[in-house]
Amino acid sequence: MVSVGFMVCIALERYLLIACPLWYRFRHTIKFSVVLCVVVWVLSPVSVLSLSALSVLQDVFITQIIMGTLFLLPLPLFIFFLGGTIRALSASRVPSDEKRRIVGVLVLVLLIYTLLFLPAIILCMAEMNSVDLPFLAYVFLMLSPLADAFLYVFMRKGTIDKLLASVCCCRMDSNDITSPTV
Repeated sequence: MVSVGFMVCIALERYLLIACPLWYRFRHTIKFSVVLCVVVWVLSPVSVLSLSALSVLQDVFITQIIMGTLFLLPLPLFIFFLGGTIRALSASRVPSDEKRRIVGVLVLVLLIYTLLFLPAIILCMAEMNSVDLPFLAYVFLMLSPLADAFLYVFMRKGTIDKLLASVCCCRMDSNDITSPTV
């Protein structure tokens, strides 16, 4: 839950940075970021505990539907932030490699959510009597910290260029093109 909350924060920050740059520059402070992180960390256990208390008082199936709906809320936000960022980037004068990096981060956030969290959410909302599906959804959820680390590496400027250059001996600079000697 905390991981999804921080992915929403990352997507929102990228969207605001591109769509409303002046507002973001003057309103975004370190204090606001710290308060937002504390809210995400506090809201996660509070929501899980309140849903656990609700499952004791109500039917478990109703609690699963409420929990699944709550966990599905970030999906339209991710899609909106990605679409709004692409629309704002198309009208801006940001360099093309920076555009690719910004959109790549948002696409990666959407892919991490879709591939790792969405199967568990669907499984939570549907009543299935299979043994393998809950285990598979659990494995996907356990891959979330690895995906978060990959997202952090992908967000760093220049890290991907260095990684690609070291792994596949690619030349990232167009000035390095050499002509064959005869």
